[in-house]
Amino acid sequence: MSSLRPLPFERKIYELETRLEQLEAEQNPTPATKDAIRKMRVEVTRMKREIFENLSAWDIVQVARHESRPQTLDYIELLFDEFVELHGDKAIGDDRAILTGFAKLDDCKLMFIGQQKGRNLQERLEHNYGMAHPEGYRKALSKMQLAAKFNLPIVCFIDTAGAYPGLAAEERGQAYQIAYNLREMSRVPTPIVCVVIGEGGSGGAIGIGVGDHVAILEFAYYSVISPEGCAGILWKHEKFADQAAAALRFTSRDLHEFGIVDEVIPEPLGGAHRDHRKMATALKGSLAQALRSLSGMSREQLLDHRYQKFRKIGQFEEQVSADVAEVETTESA
Repeated sequence: MSSLRPLPFERKIYELETRLEQLEAEQNPTPATKDAIRKMRVEVTRMKREIFENLSAWDIVQVARHESRPQTLDYIELLFDEFVELHGDKAIGDDRAILTGFAKLDDCKLMFIGQQKGRNLQERLEHNYGMAHPEGYRKALSKMQLAAKFNLPIVCFIDTAGAYPGLAAEERGQAYQIAYNLREMSRVPTPIVCVVIGEGGSGGAIGIGVGDHVAILEFAYYSVISPEGCAGILWKHEKFADQAAAALRFTSRDLHEFGIVDEVIPEPLGGAHRDHRKMATALKGSLAQALRSLSGMSREQLLDHRYQKFRKIGQFEEQVSADVAEVETTESA
């Protein structure tokens, strides 16, 4: 606990936990000290629950970006009994922002695809901060098509601020490759489960996000643009990022309400960064359940379900537009 960097709204929790650690470290504690420890433990739990049940959208962004939050490589170690990494896109190279490979989740063999950011500077440079080039999305798609040949389900972990926006990526067709992935993923004839484990940023996220079951961790977010980017466009300064975050409605609760995600996976009390193993256990249960529910569907049912799922997104806006058009037609008549 003490090695974690507290976020601004966590400071009171950390202060209380530090005092609790000091009391628990006392040799031969008195009955009064034992009673104080018991009460303090209850208070720490109460404070965590109260704070994390009332986080703002901007607070959730900070949790999703926490440097100690479990990333794809952590989950590979905690979730899978086996993992054999596959490299390269057979054209340009091996984009380390996206990791792919055969994996085994209990008795279920699958193809795994996940975005990796890295924690220290060396890891972040190796994985390009989780921002993939076109070859990363090409690698992901080729491994999905390989999975389809062997009738293996696919699991995708989404955690990126966005696709890499550099000149080289644009020259090699970044936008085209993401659009191509969207089309081809909609046609892959095997179950696809997608989970947003941290940041789900724009096309960089949706490039591996077309799935039959789309889930999100409780304190992750999934958005068409980052709060800073939105603030820069609308308010001309990123200092308004907190207002942009609230306006974008991209938290797990909002997304589930809108029907964009199918499931919100609860995080341990205080966030996934506090207990990687407990988070991995909850995530494993969710994946197993989703894969079981999809395994009984035929190829035709699977593709139709996937198509209908994404067609329904935005139906309320379409209905409003239709109603307005009908009113205008009636008034003009």
